[in-house]
Order: sequence, then structure tokens, then C-alpha cells
Amino acid sequence: MNLKTHLAINQSLCGQLLSVDEGVAIVKLDATSEMIVDDYRLVHGGFIFGAADYAAMAAVNHPNVVLGSAEVKFLKPSISGDAIILKATVKEANGKLRSVDVEGVDEAGAKIFVGVFTCFVLEKHVLEK
Repeated sequence: MNLKTHLAINQSLCGQLLSVDEGVAIVKLDATSEMIVDDYRLVHGGFIFGAADYAAMAAVNHPNVVLGSAEVKFLKPSISGDAIILKATVKEANGKLRSVDVEGVDEAGAKIFVGVFTCFVLEKHVLEK
């Protein structure tokens, strides 16, 4: 299946799309030194959230999908050098609404992130007049 949304995204910041299928997408985020916040090499959660958001958008896979809200939990810290795999699965499609579950795991398979992303499929681009 071809990706139909977020085609200009910077994959070095928001993760590399590994696969997209009907209602499911997988994104890999390689945590780099540019993402760290301290001497411990802790990765800022915003980068992980961005990759999870990208995975959710790809799972919906519509050119006019937008994020409405998200409820997320960070379960384990990540450091630069980590590879994080985020899997997004559309759990509900009701009219314009899409509810997408996203789970992130580290290379050892430990769950580090979970979230529910509420997305909307609009008739036209959110910025189109």
C-alpha cells in the first residue's frame, strides 16, 4: 500500500516509515544525539510523540487526516542510540473520526510508549480555504 499522507515529513526527526497497510503502520525512530536533553543522553519525549503521531497518521493514511487529541503514557526512558519501533493500529472508524492505538517498543521489545490518538479525516486540507 502506498502512503497518501505526510509525504514531506522529515523522517530523521519523526521516524522512518517501515510499513503501511490497511489501518496499520510501523515507524522506526532512531534516537540521535540531536534529540538529547542532558548529560545522561535522555531523549526528549516530544520526538517519540512525533514518531507516534506520524505512525497514527500513516495508519489512517488519508491526505486530509489531522490529529485532534492524544492520550499517551511514557513507560520507560529512551537514550540516544536507541531504536524505537512504533506500531499504530486504527481501532475505530466512525464518520470522520478515527481512533488509533499506538505502541512503542525498544530494541529489546520492552514497551516504552502507549497512546490513543484521536484523528479526523477532513473533506479538504485543514489549511485550505
